Amino acid sequence: MPDPRITLIGKPGCHLCDDARAVIERVCADTGESFTEHDILQEPELLAAYAEQIPVILVDGKQHDYWRVDEQRLRTALSRRRLFGRR
Repeated sequence: MPDPRITLIGKPGCHLCDDARAVIERVCADTGESFTEHDILQEPELLAAYAEQIPVILVDGKQHDYWRVDEQRLRTALSRRRLFGRR
């Protein structure tokens, strides 16, 4: 099975992270994609990089969004990269 294309970087108790997760789960259910999640409090390098931006969403390893996830924009990014290959 391929690696998940979507990464959610957040922390427990973060309501914006919960909102982002709900959008990502809905998009993944519709598209067949998968996602992985990282707790910023458990990974010092992520904390240093993204402390003021969580939740952060990566698509194919590149930063896509932070704070809020636009569902349509995420769907478009996934379909665009699928058509043209992962970049």
